[in-house]
Amino acid sequence: MGIDSFCSLDGSDPFWDWNRTWQTHNPDLTPCFQNTVLVWIPCLYLWLSAPFYILYLKRNDRGYICMTHLNRAKTVIGFALWLICWADVFYSFWERGHDATIAPVYLVSPTMLGVTMLLATFLIQYERMKGVQSSGVMLNFWLVALVCATVTFRSKILHALTEPASVNVFKYTTFYIYYTMLLISLILACLSDQPPLFSQAVKDSNPCPELGASFLSRITFWWITGLMVIGYKRPLEEKDLWSLNTEDKSEKVVPQLVRRWDQECNKVKRPIDKTLYSPKRAAKGEKKEGQPIEESEILLAKTLQKTGEPSLFCALCRTFGPYFLVSSLYKIIHDILMFVGPEILRLLIQFVNDSSAPTWHGYFYTTLLLVCTCVQTLILQKYFHVCFVTGMRLRTAIVGAVYRKALVITNAARRTSTVGEIVNLMSVDAQRFMDLITYINMIWSAPLQVILALYFLWQNLGPSVLAGVAVMVLMVPLNAVIAMKTKTYQVAQMKSKDNRIKLMNEVLNGIKVLKLYAWELAFKDKVSAIRESELRVLMKTAYLGAVSTFTWVCAPFLVALSTFAVYVLVDDHNILDAQKAFVSLALFNILRFPLNMLPMVISSMVQASVSMKRLRVFLSHEELDEDNVERPAITACESSDSIWKSGIKQMCPIVVINVRVPEGAFVAVVGHVGSGKSSLLSALLGEMQKQEGSVSIKGSVAYVPQQAWIQNATLKDNILFGREAKDSWYEKVVEACALLPDLEVLPGGDLTEIGEKGVNLSGGQKQRVSVARAVYCNCAVYLLDDPLSAVDAHVGKHIFEKVIGPQGLLQGRTRVLVTHGLSFLPQADLILVMVDGEITEMGSYTELLGRQGAFAEFLRTYASTEQEEVEESVGGEAGLLVSELLSSGKTEANDVAAAKTTKSTEAARLTEADKANTGRVKLSVFWEYMKAIGLPLSIFSIFLFFCHHLSSLGSNYWLSLWTDDPVINNTQPNREMRLGVYGAFGLTQGIAVFCYSVTVSVGGILASRYLHQTMLYNVLRSPMSFFERTPSGNLVNRFAKETDTIDTVIPSIIKMFMGSMFNVLGSCAVILIATPLVAIIIPPLGLLYFFVQRFYVASSRQLKRLESVSRSPVYTHFNETLLGTSVIRAFGEQQRFIRESDGRVDHNQTAYFPSIVANRWLAVRLEFVGNCIVTFAALFAVMARDSLSPGIMGLSISYALQVTTSLNWLVRMSSEVETNIVAVEKVKEYGDTEKEAEWRLEHSTLPAGWPTTGHIEIRNFGLRYREDLELAISDISVNIEGGEKVGIVGRTGAGKSSLTLGLFRIIEAAQGEICIDGVNIAKLGLHELRSRITIIPQDPVLFSGSLRMNLDPFDGYTDEEVWRALELAHLKNFVSGLPDKLNHECSEGGENLSLGQRQLVCLARALLRKTKILVLDEATAAVDLETDNLIQSTIRTQFEDCTVLTIAHRLNTIMDYTRVLVLDKGHMAEFGSPSNLIAKKGIFYKMAKDSGLV
Repeated sequence: MGIDSFCSLDGSDPFWDWNRTWQTHNPDLTPCFQNTVLVWIPCLYLWLSAPFYILYLKRNDRGYICMTHLNRAKTVIGFALWLICWADVFYSFWERGHDATIAPVYLVSPTMLGVTMLLATFLIQYERMKGVQSSGVMLNFWLVALVCATVTFRSKILHALTEPASVNVFKYTTFYIYYTMLLISLILACLSDQPPLFSQAVKDSNPCPELGASFLSRITFWWITGLMVIGYKRPLEEKDLWSLNTEDKSEKVVPQLVRRWDQECNKVKRPIDKTLYSPKRAAKGEKKEGQPIEESEILLAKTLQKTGEPSLFCALCRTFGPYFLVSSLYKIIHDILMFVGPEILRLLIQFVNDSSAPTWHGYFYTTLLLVCTCVQTLILQKYFHVCFVTGMRLRTAIVGAVYRKALVITNAARRTSTVGEIVNLMSVDAQRFMDLITYINMIWSAPLQVILALYFLWQNLGPSVLAGVAVMVLMVPLNAVIAMKTKTYQVAQMKSKDNRIKLMNEVLNGIKVLKLYAWELAFKDKVSAIRESELRVLMKTAYLGAVSTFTWVCAPFLVALSTFAVYVLVDDHNILDAQKAFVSLALFNILRFPLNMLPMVISSMVQASVSMKRLRVFLSHEELDEDNVERPAITACESSDSIWKSGIKQMCPIVVINVRVPEGAFVAVVGHVGSGKSSLLSALLGEMQKQEGSVSIKGSVAYVPQQAWIQNATLKDNILFGREAKDSWYEKVVEACALLPDLEVLPGGDLTEIGEKGVNLSGGQKQRVSVARAVYCNCAVYLLDDPLSAVDAHVGKHIFEKVIGPQGLLQGRTRVLVTHGLSFLPQADLILVMVDGEITEMGSYTELLGRQGAFAEFLRTYASTEQEEVEESVGGEAGLLVSELLSSGKTEANDVAAAKTTKSTEAARLTEADKANTGRVKLSVFWEYMKAIGLPLSIFSIFLFFCHHLSSLGSNYWLSLWTDDPVINNTQPNREMRLGVYGAFGLTQGIAVFCYSVTVSVGGILASRYLHQTMLYNVLRSPMSFFERTPSGNLVNRFAKETDTIDTVIPSIIKMFMGSMFNVLGSCAVILIATPLVAIIIPPLGLLYFFVQRFYVASSRQLKRLESVSRSPVYTHFNETLLGTSVIRAFGEQQRFIRESDGRVDHNQTAYFPSIVANRWLAVRLEFVGNCIVTFAALFAVMARDSLSPGIMGLSISYALQVTTSLNWLVRMSSEVETNIVAVEKVKEYGDTEKEAEWRLEHSTLPAGWPTTGHIEIRNFGLRYREDLELAISDISVNIEGGEKVGIVGRTGAGKSSLTLGLFRIIEAAQGEICIDGVNIAKLGLHELRSRITIIPQDPVLFSGSLRMNLDPFDGYTDEEVWRALELAHLKNFVSGLPDKLNHECSEGGENLSLGQRQLVCLARALLRKTKILVLDEATAAVDLETDNLIQSTIRTQFEDCTVLTIAHRLNTIMDYTRVLVLDKGHMAEFGSPSNLIAKKGIFYKMAKDSGLV
């Protein structure tokens, strides 16, 4: 039974009839086709997709939705449709019963349709139970059904009009009802149901609207419009952003990856048994009676050995693969649809050529074109959305995994990579994965596109296509070579950039010292030299870039030229008509994309694989063994027979140790530097690798490290450390830790924000906060690593009595204190003496003294000569770092002033955060940039762009004229001339491209050189107060990120922006020339386009800013965590920190997610505008087909097909230009900040050797730190003769440092003046003043570079002089012992010299300059006493005839000075010789008494 007899028993109703459907002016389909295919298509669709859909719903249950009116309506209509279908079936049976002959189709089709409608109704209910608010599957079903029914609907009406007699009223009625119901169903399917019970959306204050959005809204990204509207009305703020979807949050994503990664790791580990033999000795102090009995035991230990490397790639694939695979499906569909455009173009040109074709063909093709382009748009955007969301989750997962790993990694492993490198894993490497994910599908998609394009081209032009392909293939290695070269240049440039940033970092950290020594210019030249080498490399890159741009822009043209040339020259009868030429051009345009993408994708895959390896290595590092410390319920703290391996090379590893600390005891650990005291505490914390033995600690542990670790939070949060606030206890702790006076001084009390690494606290304050944190958490065991070394003697005493000592807050707890302060030892229950990593003696103070062992010797070396000195040397916090003082109300500097200012929340904020600018970028910024390039060059580049696009249009127009040449005897007569001119146009195009590429790049480099130089100069000219206010991160960012943007990003973006702008204008011009009617459409579309673009940029720019502002906290927090891992582990706060980090990442992604969606929203809208242009170009061409030549039509539509991509690029680029040009604005903003006085005055009258005598006169001198604060010191009048030695003393915050700052004019005088040798210093240039007086600052700052550079950056002295200075500074032996002598490289901050050596280097600097005035700011850090004595004795001998001003914290150094100036609260209290002042029994006497000198 054939299909024809299935439709009608006598075969009168055929299945298909060409004359009826195609070659007619009024087409219609046969009833048979309508009753079979058009009915079966929707049924087939639903039955095929139902099983998969039901399975999917079963897996992804979102909750239950209650019955709503919408749902009832859908169900009722579903049943009604079913009933109608059954009515049809029954009617057919009824007819059959009345002896009418009924074809089988009238029974089969309605039955099928009825069953399908039942299935649809079932699905509607099932979706409701599984929480689907809006369904794409059902919407598509209703749409397909409706489209199929529409065809039948039209043909039924036509039938009724032409043959009213043969109408079957019942069937017509049922069909019209059916059609109406389908329409209603479709409309209902577009609406969205209410959210399911207990869903995320109900609980959330600001849920993401995506989940509840209808299917249509989802595919067109309409659901983000609400946010965009807000963003258009006013700049978006954080509160406007939606919370993340559950499946994008860290708590969901990270554990998945971590779990998979652990599985991968376990695959490659296999257990092996190994036997340990461990002799067990009894502890020395335990069995006094008998000899310790030797016993040994054999331990069997299972350890895991690695058999290979775990694969991170597999872990990532298993975590994100399934979701990502969906995108590949979208990509395939999109790739196939891409080739529909050229095919339809071919049909359209054919239609114009064939005047006998019915007009509706043209409209049919146009509609087809519109539908295809729109579907293509939606699918492509969905594809990108899936890719970007995967990328986002990937980044979340990687950041989370790295963070969790960093908390458990061993110290030895931690040292293999610097903090910077680990932070890079998070920022750079995670970012690389994100970027790659969007393109990774190109690996298979690009070859697929190339194969398809070649297939169509071959059909079009035959073998001559191979010529074009050959050109393309030749381009690939050329591009590859260029890419390789660029890569090497990039590496070189990165290297210079890293060096430059490193140097800038040091300059900014040591800016204080640079200013005091007047060394700014030397460092400016060093930075500039590195910068120049960087720019030279950039210049080379620019020329390479020009070549690659040239190939990329000219490739399509060369390909077309070679193909067409071969095609017409091979055979005289090959005629180049419009259809061949323009379809080929369209296909070549498609080809161009995959060929250019492939090398890019491959290089970014290589980069990502490097990142993958780095991540894998980091994630496979050894982890700390949980069992290093047992936590049993026995005595407080013991460590028996443990051998510890320490990771630090200089530290001697602890050898064998036996200690048992009774509960509640106070143990002191003493020993020389490097004897392993801190390592002992690390061992107790389980931070070291245990070789054998055991350690057990009972109860919770609190730990105070030697270097205080302070978080960037308020002071109160630093002390609470995540525990709940108990006010009375908190106040007790703060009081005991001597923090009350500091709280009064700090601008916001305990709510003052502490800068990163605690920048706005002095060393002593940091240490006290650290102690307070430990005390507050109320633990059983306290491990204190020399917390008293950084505080003043009297403060140290106070803390010891109130906190640590027998009567302190911690009495009854177990305390292990590492200390250098001998005064505390008598009160300890047990003293451990360490020498070279072993405990040589233990016992109480009296016991050990009696033994005459190492301890007694230790006491003798320190105590006998310098008893009182040591007392003081415990600290000396009073000499706050000068920089601290500087910072306005930051520290104790001017407690007087600060105490009076009201403690507002504003004052509590210290640093100015990087502001997220709002609003549009001003045109002035563009103008600034053009001026930086140079106006002539700018205008010339624009002219070249114009030339290029003009010649490009010319060549294509010429091609269209060529294709319209008349054909005589099967040949085109003047084709050689046509070919020649076509080639000439191409040549012009190439030259223009190359020139504009070079001019833009060179212009960009000139601009970037100028901007960097001015910024560097402006920053160095800024006063100290500017550096206090501006976080160094912001400044480094300007020199790194913003400068990089100006160097590389802006020129390339400007090139692309200009290119796409001229492209769009050119396309519109061509379409207008071809079909002038389009002029009606282009202005409204242009307006729509402009509005959409402005609307988008407003939100997108703000989202980008919010995203970048919220990104840095992720890294700062990670940085902080890395520095404080041991503290976090000791307090057991890992989970809280992980939560905090996850929170910050999620917070960053909340801003990132809307920005990707906004991009998709824009793309859908813009491509729609582009699709309209294509459609209208085709439509008007069809309408004017009689007056149009095929060549012009082909030209117009092939240009229109390109418009969409150009439009997309234009918006992309214009918003990119806007976001990136901000860098210029940021770099320029330091030009307007306040500056210091001039460095050198034009007409200086200073005599060459000034100051000759060193006579200093200070008259009613006063200064203030900020305009709005009171005077920090006031009314000081002192007269110091040349050669006098004057000590300056006073309590913390009395203004000692402020006076020296005034002398160097780091802060300008607010009243009075200082004269040196009769010259008022305010009348001098800063460098003239600062280079003629010398200071030895309290914190010795060294810069990375040679030792010689650190002593004499301007190369002003001979080597002999430098050696002489080193000899006097007692460094000669040390330096001559170094392999490189004077060229010894100092590492960053001089880390590879000890503190004492650095201090001596500063002394050598002073000896080298040897000026008449020396200011000595005594080191507060407890420099070991030897160094201190060396410095003092050198100064006494070498600077005999100079005036020396010493800010003293240890009075014994100034007892032999000629006079002493005592300051109190910023006023001069006493001034006279030490002996007179002691006799006066004033402040000085009291201080001397405290120090035990009287």
